[in-house]
Amino acid sequence: MLSRPKPGESEVDLLRFQSQFLAAGAAPAVQLVKKGNRGGGDANSDRPPLQDHRDVVMLDNLPDLPPALVPSPPKRARPSPGHCLPEDEDPEERLRRHDQHITAVLTKIIERDTSSVAVNLPVPSGVAFPAVFLRSRDTQGKSATSGKRSIFAQEIAARRIAEAKGPSVGEVVPNLGPPEGAVTCETPTPRDQGCQLPGSSHSFQGPNLVTGKGLRDQEAEQEAQTIHEENIARLQAMAPEEILQEQQRLLAQLDPSLVAFLRSHSRTQEQTGETASEEQRPGGPSANVTKEEPLMSAFASEPRKGDKLDSEAPALALPVTPQKEWLHMDTVELEKLHWTQDLPPVQRRQTQERMQARFSLQGELLAPDVDLPTHLGLHHHGEEAERAGYSLQELFHLTRSQVSQQRALALHVLAQVISRAQAGEFGDRLAGSVLSLLLDAGFLFLLRFSLDDRVDGVIATAIRALRALLVAPGDEELLDSTFSWYHGALTFPLMPSQEDKEDEDEDEECTAGKAKRKSPEEESRPPPDLARHDVIKGLLATSLLPRLRYVLEVTYPGPAVVLDILAVLIRLARHSLESATRVLECPRLIETIVREFLPTSWSPVGAGPTPSLYKVPCATAMKLLRVLASAGRNIAARLLSSFDLRSRLCRFIAEAPQELALPPEEAETLSTEALRLWAVAASYGQGGHLYRELYPVLIRALQVVPRNLSTHPPQPLSMQRIASLLTLLTQLTLAAGSTPAETISDSAEASLSATPSLVTWTQVSGLQPLVEPCLRQTLKLLSRPEMWRAVGPVPIACLLFLGAYYQAWSQQPSLCPEDWLQDMERLSEELLLPLLSQPTLGSLWDSLRHCSLLCNPLSCVPAPEAPPSLVSLGCSGGCPRLSLAGSASPFPFLTALLSLLNTLAQIHKGLCGQLAAILAAPGLQNYFLQCVAPGAAPHLTPFSAWALRHEYHLQYLALALAQKAAALQPLPATHAALYHGMALALLSRLLPGSEYLTHELLLSCVFRLEFLPERTSGGPEAADFSDQLSLGSSRVPWCGQGTLLAQACQDLPSIRSCYLTHCSPARASLLASQALHRGELQRVPTLLLPMPTEPLLPTDWPFLPLIRLYHRASDTPSGLSPTDTMGTAMRVLQWVLVLESWRPQALWAVPPAARLARLMCVFLVDSELFRESPVQHLVAALLAQLCQPQVLPNLNLDCPLPGLTSFPDLYANFLDHFEAVSFGDHLFGALVLLPLQRRFSVTLRLALFGEHVGTLRALSLPLTQLPVSLECYTVPPEDNLALLQLYFRTLVTGALRPRWCPVLYAVAVAHVNSFIFSQDPQSSDEVKAARRSMLQKTWLLADEGLRQHLLHYKLPNVTLPEGFELYSQLPPLRHQYLQRLTSTVLQNGGSET
Repeated sequence: MLSRPKPGESEVDLLRFQSQFLAAGAAPAVQLVKKGNRGGGDANSDRPPLQDHRDVVMLDNLPDLPPALVPSPPKRARPSPGHCLPEDEDPEERLRRHDQHITAVLTKIIERDTSSVAVNLPVPSGVAFPAVFLRSRDTQGKSATSGKRSIFAQEIAARRIAEAKGPSVGEVVPNLGPPEGAVTCETPTPRDQGCQLPGSSHSFQGPNLVTGKGLRDQEAEQEAQTIHEENIARLQAMAPEEILQEQQRLLAQLDPSLVAFLRSHSRTQEQTGETASEEQRPGGPSANVTKEEPLMSAFASEPRKGDKLDSEAPALALPVTPQKEWLHMDTVELEKLHWTQDLPPVQRRQTQERMQARFSLQGELLAPDVDLPTHLGLHHHGEEAERAGYSLQELFHLTRSQVSQQRALALHVLAQVISRAQAGEFGDRLAGSVLSLLLDAGFLFLLRFSLDDRVDGVIATAIRALRALLVAPGDEELLDSTFSWYHGALTFPLMPSQEDKEDEDEDEECTAGKAKRKSPEEESRPPPDLARHDVIKGLLATSLLPRLRYVLEVTYPGPAVVLDILAVLIRLARHSLESATRVLECPRLIETIVREFLPTSWSPVGAGPTPSLYKVPCATAMKLLRVLASAGRNIAARLLSSFDLRSRLCRFIAEAPQELALPPEEAETLSTEALRLWAVAASYGQGGHLYRELYPVLIRALQVVPRNLSTHPPQPLSMQRIASLLTLLTQLTLAAGSTPAETISDSAEASLSATPSLVTWTQVSGLQPLVEPCLRQTLKLLSRPEMWRAVGPVPIACLLFLGAYYQAWSQQPSLCPEDWLQDMERLSEELLLPLLSQPTLGSLWDSLRHCSLLCNPLSCVPAPEAPPSLVSLGCSGGCPRLSLAGSASPFPFLTALLSLLNTLAQIHKGLCGQLAAILAAPGLQNYFLQCVAPGAAPHLTPFSAWALRHEYHLQYLALALAQKAAALQPLPATHAALYHGMALALLSRLLPGSEYLTHELLLSCVFRLEFLPERTSGGPEAADFSDQLSLGSSRVPWCGQGTLLAQACQDLPSIRSCYLTHCSPARASLLASQALHRGELQRVPTLLLPMPTEPLLPTDWPFLPLIRLYHRASDTPSGLSPTDTMGTAMRVLQWVLVLESWRPQALWAVPPAARLARLMCVFLVDSELFRESPVQHLVAALLAQLCQPQVLPNLNLDCPLPGLTSFPDLYANFLDHFEAVSFGDHLFGALVLLPLQRRFSVTLRLALFGEHVGTLRALSLPLTQLPVSLECYTVPPEDNLALLQLYFRTLVTGALRPRWCPVLYAVAVAHVNSFIFSQDPQSSDEVKAARRSMLQKTWLLADEGLRQHLLHYKLPNVTLPEGFELYSQLPPLRHQYLQRLTSTVLQNGGSET
């Protein structure tokens, strides 16, 4: 039988099921028959069912392409195939001929039996038509008993009850009044009136719950009445106490919801009955149906949900008495006027339970017990009405209101809450993160839905809330203020670090290619799933960009909304290259922004608020273009060529800011952003054609810089504009000095790098005389801290410009080198050397430690609101003054100064010694010492990655200057060792984007003999002397560390080549980083750095070639080349020995257990490698380092190790390899024995004695060569019963003998002896029985030597052949215990063996 299709099966599976069904020839489950025509009846009844015409799908005849979407022809009526109409027949005649009488239609009418249905006669009325239903004035006083039902519902219910109790057939209906048609109510019989419980005022007129529904009409009323009378009789026969007990028993058994339903049902019937009676006889006495408290006294005092008012409750104390003259107040419904009462007082809770957070309309967090006046609009009718403020749930509910003002208000409050949360105002007063809570609740898509609203006010507040969510305050200010720093235009993408595996594995793929490619899984994932990991990706998947374009293009919002949209777009562009590309390619988005907010002509705008930003230049729009251009050179080229930015840049740069007919601050910012956009384009070697046109403008702007610097106090915006101008000139100068680069790949972007620069050296050669006076003027303010901070970015930009100027000058082949050498000497003598001798510069060096993130790792904490799916720098509160990005930070100026000094020292070797004197500053030495010292590394966050990158720039430039100085003259030994330690620490810390610095450190500082002063100051000799002193403790005969270290220093070039081969970054990323740091503008692909998920090199990078060799050997069954294997392993072991001996702080981050695991890889790589004599000596020396008394206590094999899944698995693999290829090698055996110490996991010892017993025959390491003390294996006594039994079994069976494995023989004897003579009273019965049995078997052993060892073992002693001392005779306690046990055995007359 064929199975039905299941979810997840494809079309191929369905076609396969169809072919199987057709091949089986089985009858289908459904038969298709021809439906008869409408008029003919059975005309086609003789036709057989269509069983042979199956619906078979054939894909062979289908076209490859879908059909064109063309309008289909209009449908026409088509006759059935069996009744073809003749063409000459008149349709009207055909209808007349086939028409039938009405009787042919009404031939099968079946009437309903109404014999048992009561007939209600209509009520006579005195009017011609029924009266119009009006709200009666007579029901004003009945609202108290109406529950929560409206007046209309009460009227309808009364009419239904009255109709249900109307007169039966044949009953005489008297003349009733009023004439509106109100029906009568039955008069209760005396018997029912008398049915009243003792002690209660509640009377019963008839059955309330039992209605007889479901029985025949003749018996229903009679049966219900009979049951009712039986219940009344039983109640009257019971005492009141019995009634109450029975009530309590029933209430305990019934569901509370059922009890509440019965009550409401009873109250509803009583209320409607009373209403009907009053309408029937308005003037006469009403029926005696009173609504008293319920029969249950136990529940009388408990509040009941839904019963806001009771019939006996006191009247509401309303602040205003309703008047009938008021509109719609002719009938007063008191239950609906609860909200007009005074609020209950706010109760102060004494418990520590968490309470729901409530916020004001300004987003402020209100205290739980705050008492605010009601006119502030913070009280409502929801839960906790007495508490002021709105909770997040209530605000979410309010955003779905039908009133647009309420929606806008809710979004405004949520935006204020988010802004305050990101600013850290809530602190620890809230449990959890507000942003995470809102994102988990779907706030992101609530904003997206609100953007589609039809009301402009709601759209404006939604955009404001979106900006508050995405744009962290302070981030943009930080990035703008550091634009002119050393490589300040380069930034990390603000995106989460969780990436797809495809992106992580493809290291060789360029950044642009990654951005353009999207995985199929990402395209198919819904927006909520994307937003859960990345908010920006989730938003972009909801067509956010077209909607923002529509708002800008069609609705023409106000200035605040426009600025919010531009800020959101800037945040999207900073996310990644992919997001920036999507912003650029959104249809008409950039065109609209450039056309509307960057016009070339506009009406003058004065100071004050602007009514509209349309057709007015906007600095934020220019900044958006700059951020987009920073994402990639291709985007920058498209912006310059497709949107006519050339004319706009000329328009905003050609005029001074005060001449732009704009507000002063806006004009300054617009001019600054225009210069920055041009500088970004110049970073790719683009925009050179503008330089020829605007050259006079730039020269005039440089000439007025000294006058702007003389203003007191300097204006921050003006200083930023001057720094941006100098940054632009720096990039143009680099472009003049660069040569056309070769194409590095086949991509379209790389083809742009072959275009020569349009800026020549002659066009920029006259800039230096204008910039140098600006630098001199700002350096005079160095002794005045307040003025120095005000002009902060200007001297930084001047120093960077001079460095680029001399670099480009030295690259001109047609010029005389003597010219630039003499000019460098003049600059050094007149400006730099006096600067280096100033005391104020020393104070800058001293403040490095206070502003350093490495020296103060606790200063970098994650932002208070930092959800992982929404990345921000966390600078909402601004940076502290003493921080890397603070106003008092010395890092930007000192980094720029070191950059200039490195450039001069690289070009003019004669100045190197004089300029390197700056490295002797005590502040720099102390800073390096603290950076090298072991300590907690700062947590890698987006801000810490940004700050650490700038700090690493200063460290690298200082090391590069020290390396240049060391190449000319020897450095002091202490300084050289410090610089080498700093280089090693920096190498393991550099982040992605600094691949060139990593490569340069490997080339220069790390493997330079000049930074190893120990090689000439007696380091090898001291190592040999230390080995001789420690011979008595280490007992390792292979140690000759002095010779090994000397040989390693001689082989340092080979060691460097090995590490350059295995540790160099990927070629594509290395070339991109090299272009950025060398100023090769034609090769720069983007100003976005790679994601800083982790450092470029791991902390155990000295072992990296060995680890890669091990993985290659594991993946190559045939084995590796012995030459490559031997060379790589030997170079790695040499370098690790150098670090262990002279730079131990470089390996502090690598646990000793991880170093042991790396050493074990040497033996696992190849079956012959460990036999090589150099490898044996190096491994033995490193093993001796691990077994030193100060290192051995830190050896912990039970904790997780970096880069290792499980040490027991590695050790099991190691045992297999030892058993197969060791042939009793002592060094191999020493590594096998080291993890078997007593303090390590018993799993390792069980693996040896349980699964690899054959290994015991090859572990012939003598006791004198054991690298650690024997007590490490014997103390404390073993307590694992399974291992003790394995010890005893291997001893008794002869698998463990002293001549085969002397170390483990002594260990096993010690533990078995301690176990069989232990008399711990707290031992379990199983342990006691095993101890007794083991001792009996020992006493009965046939091997006298083993019996003597097990019974008379005393202490371990490696000087003896057996490895332990023996008792000449047993101690008295042991002797008595043994005699008692042996006597028991002799009495039993047998042995248990």
